[in-house]
Amino acid sequence: MELPAIVVNFKTYGQVDGDKTLELARICEEVAKETGKSLIVCPPMVELSRIAKEVSIPVFAQNVDLWDGSVQTGATTLSEIKAAGAQGLLINHSECRRKLADIEFLIKGAKDLGLTTIVCSNNVETSKASAVMGPDFVAMEPPELIGGDISVTSADPGIVEDTVKAIKGLAPGVKVLTGAGVKTKKDVEMAIELGTFGVLLASGVVKAKDPKEVLLSLAEGC
Repeated sequence: MELPAIVVNFKTYGQVDGDKTLELARICEEVAKETGKSLIVCPPMVELSRIAKEVSIPVFAQNVDLWDGSVQTGATTLSEIKAAGAQGLLINHSECRRKLADIEFLIKGAKDLGLTTIVCSNNVETSKASAVMGPDFVAMEPPELIGGDISVTSADPGIVEDTVKAIKGLAPGVKVLTGAGVKTKKDVEMAIELGTFGVLLASGVVKAKDPKEVLLSLAEGC
């Protein structure tokens, strides 16, 4: 996984139902090849295996369930997403919050399987607590800005700078990503200027009329 990176979370938007997931994943792959930039896709969970087989860029799971080894129904485990072809996963997204103990459990389990972890955080203190657990990345995403038209890099650059500074002091091996409201080349440029290693975004790409045009512009900011 080269840096800086653009991580595209498909979420469960209707724009990526069925074959549309593959269409967007292939667009992300095209942009990665054309620009030489690092793009990572997080498709809907039901499409994870299919997308991992069809594209050459990294594919991450949007989520995973806690699993104690007992027989369960409807759960998705770390070993299953690994077997499906995922190279990493998101943990603690604002739409799927976890307790700190659960975050630590998932980070350790993912490490044991060689999966890259991106822990999402809503503030500096949670970022610090997550960083000392040793994930690969912490993504700063104030929830009130997620899905909006104003990037955190404009609305509250201080929270990004404070997160970068705090994590450097506590866990220098952990890298920071910027999320929430990221939509433009300028947003990406500002994220990198603030000391982060890329962006995590969703609606700015998934809901765009021309996702490729948006992605090409975002890649220019890296």
